[in-house]
Amino acid sequence: MPAEPLVCADTATRVSSVLNRDVKQFGKKHMFDANEETCWNSDQGSCQWVTLDFPRTVRVSQLHIQFQGGFSSRLCTLEGEGTGEELVKISDLYPEDINAMQISFVEETALDTLKITFENSTDFFGRIVVYHLQVLGERL
Repeated sequence: MPAEPLVCADTATRVSSVLNRDVKQFGKKHMFDANEETCWNSDQGSCQWVTLDFPRTVRVSQLHIQFQGGFSSRLCTLEGEGTGEELVKISDLYPEDINAMQISFVEETALDTLKITFENSTDFFGRIVVYHLQVLGERL
């Protein structure tokens, strides 16, 4: 079965921070709007993250992400949890510090919540800028 986008209007999304708390200009919704002009821009800090709570159990197989070069993460840790379970590490990804869309295939894991932690930012102040984030897989 081909992978399908899993983030939908019913997916609850949380982020670690938003630059200057300006959610209108830099909020989390911009990672999913397919607009080349908008992005989520975190505030400064050593470790930034995005959490996706899916409306039903999903099996994640791919992560597509586009950073702004100079504001990316050298290490992305993926963690998942099922209903009533603890977060469990799925994998580590090592994206490049480039502007292009990057596609990572991950070990297929059934989960209700996905947490992506951006560690070791390429920005001196720890900021992360994401233009597009897409999680693909299968709804169970």
